[in-house]
Amino acid sequence: MAGGATRTRWQVPFDETFDLRQAPTQPDDTPDPHRLAKALAEQVDALRKLQRAFYADGRTALLLIFQGMDASGKDSTIRRVLTGVNPAGCRVVSFGPPSPEELRHDFLWRCVRELPAKGQIGIFNRSWYEDVTIVRVHPEGLDLREDTWTSRLRSIREFERHLADNGTVVLKFFLHLSREEQARRLLSRIDRPSKNWKFDNSDIAERAHWDDYQAAYQAALAATSRPEAPWYVVPADDKPFARLQVAQTVVEVLRHLKPRFPTVDEARRAELDGFRDHLLAELPEGELKGS
Repeated sequence: MAGGATRTRWQVPFDETFDLRQAPTQPDDTPDPHRLAKALAEQVDALRKLQRAFYADGRTALLLIFQGMDASGKDSTIRRVLTGVNPAGCRVVSFGPPSPEELRHDFLWRCVRELPAKGQIGIFNRSWYEDVTIVRVHPEGLDLREDTWTSRLRSIREFERHLADNGTVVLKFFLHLSREEQARRLLSRIDRPSKNWKFDNSDIAERAHWDDYQAAYQAALAATSRPEAPWYVVPADDKPFARLQVAQTVVEVLRHLKPRFPTVDEARRAELDGFRDHLLAELPEGELKGS
């Protein structure tokens, strides 16, 4: 598993037996909102502290991929879970329809350009998985081979293995939303003036392809969940619950990585002490003594 973590509650099996139809979209019991809020705050604080050490350590990169149907809560989950993270060590990239330039390259190219460096946390709001889901549902106008999907899924598996082998920990979250809850959230975008800007007419048209999208995600999740790049299918009908599951998973993986602040050898320590004495000499007598 990525980073050697042990969290498996929502993890997609690695043997391609996963059935999305059997995965829940909501928790068995309705969680207490106050307990969820408190637990999330604790995880966000833990993530903040771990990210400081992860950034300073610089041995590995972390890539978080978020996928899901429209209105599944990708944006708000990213915002709430990463709220305490230092922006200097974290970057969110959203992928929409490919540009003409991007279409002139292989389907992985535009995402590869945005991969995080070591010490960085990269967040992909959508990713190369768009090219085996939305493109699979809407292949119109594209010159695709008969084996396109098999080939692309194989390329994704191999590329994610390449990332893992070269120091990038990959975690993938599918926010699993029910059709009924999507309808409620789209209605909210219509009924609340502050959300009108989020409503797109295509959201309604795409609902007609719900089953096709579920089948495309089913194929992608089963074919690409591997120990080096696992998928987590998180019930997303309850947003606070989903956010907590994501936060707990990221925190657990970072803890397993054991990021640490760099230490210095004796020679460097002596050098720093010399600089300290020099700076103290410029301050009023007694200030910072013994610090």
